[in-house]
Amino acid sequence: MTGEVENGRDDMVIDEPQAESMRINAVPDGFNPNYLKVYYGKLFPHADIFRWMSYGTDGKHPGCDQSFFGRREFSFTLDNDIYLRFQSFNSASDMENAIKEKCPFKIDIGPVYSVDPAKRHAYAQAGDNVFTPVERELVFDIDMTDYDDVRYCCSGADVCLDCWPLMTIAIKVLDASLRDDFGFNHILWVFSGRRGVHCWVCDAKARRLNNEQRAAVAEYFRVYKGNENSQKKVSLMGQALHPFLARSYTNVLKDFFERKLLSSQQLLSEERYEKILDMIPDEGITSELRGKWQDNRRSSMAKEDINVFRWDQLKHLLQSGKQKAPGVRRCVEEIVFSHAYPRIDMEVSKHMNHLLKAPFCVHPKTGRVCVPIDPDRCEEFDPTNVPTLSKLLGEINMGLRTEGDEWDATSLGQSVRYFRSSFLQPLLKSCKEEIESSFIAKKEQSRNSLTW
Repeated sequence: MTGEVENGRDDMVIDEPQAESMRINAVPDGFNPNYLKVYYGKLFPHADIFRWMSYGTDGKHPGCDQSFFGRREFSFTLDNDIYLRFQSFNSASDMENAIKEKCPFKIDIGPVYSVDPAKRHAYAQAGDNVFTPVERELVFDIDMTDYDDVRYCCSGADVCLDCWPLMTIAIKVLDASLRDDFGFNHILWVFSGRRGVHCWVCDAKARRLNNEQRAAVAEYFRVYKGNENSQKKVSLMGQALHPFLARSYTNVLKDFFERKLLSSQQLLSEERYEKILDMIPDEGITSELRGKWQDNRRSSMAKEDINVFRWDQLKHLLQSGKQKAPGVRRCVEEIVFSHAYPRIDMEVSKHMNHLLKAPFCVHPKTGRVCVPIDPDRCEEFDPTNVPTLSKLLGEINMGLRTEGDEWDATSLGQSVRYFRSSFLQPLLKSCKEEIESSFIAKKEQSRNSLTW
């Protein structure tokens, strides 16, 4: 039965039984430890996480290392910040049962060690090198708080659609380079649940990088330096930009800076333009721009356009045909890089033994699920519209059952399907091919040794 609203607007109709059902089955917002029991019991994709962390070694192929998954470290954070490090599991059911029993507020994933991390103390007498990390995804952590000096809509843990493009830029820049410059294919981007994104590079050659090699990759991406007291945090050296930086600037940074950040952050408003003028090393140009901007302060120009108008003036003066020092001509690019270029947490990427939150965890502060992000559609991602624990439980209460998994009838379904089809299936196909190839190579090597 459908009823019309009594204000004469015939486009505002509601389905009364559905609305009543939603009201009855609604779950209070916020994070509730009791909600986690339902989430881990009905929605968390335990089997998919196990298959991912096994990298094809859970099969029956004679080349599979059956001990692989059991040497992976998991860390549980329980209520009251109780940390359970070096958890390990021998099977998918062991992992699932432990998660359901303990209902961790957070699950972190660490490296694969040389021995079972839960039994590490038994190997302590044997020497320092027995218990050591041997494999770990190359990971990146980008946190919005690291951009607090260039965003003015939010600060700290808060994010909105005005500053979130900074994360979109990071995904676009890093994903393109990891694929094009380093040749990686199996890359998973995940929303952190609150204020940032995580990246997991899962190719075999990425997982086997040592700490020095990881640090070299991280340094390759490093442009932003200094601290909040540094006046100039980006220095672009040389006559021309490195090809990676040039591509990033042309394909991503310039457009996002001019189309989104300039206006959304009011970067050249009366209150803020001095900060950008301070980045120009030519006092003559600085004075000329300041004079122009003070003159047009009271112009009839719409406020949302003043930032773009002033940016065009700045670019014209800095990049005009007049003879200028290289540092001045490069200044436009440095301003863009300072405000838009990805700021990664270097320490997370450099060390194999660094923990990182598992996908599909629930952030205890926001109640939002750490869902994967499709890098090809990352501009569409809305961090304020991510499935929450309470919303998912409400959807379960609605009783929208399907023949398949329970999550398939909830707003989490799209994320799990993407994880499976776009990331996990291609990854496991590659892993199985590598296991087969390695097995054949070892057999051939063994045969040749016998021949000699």
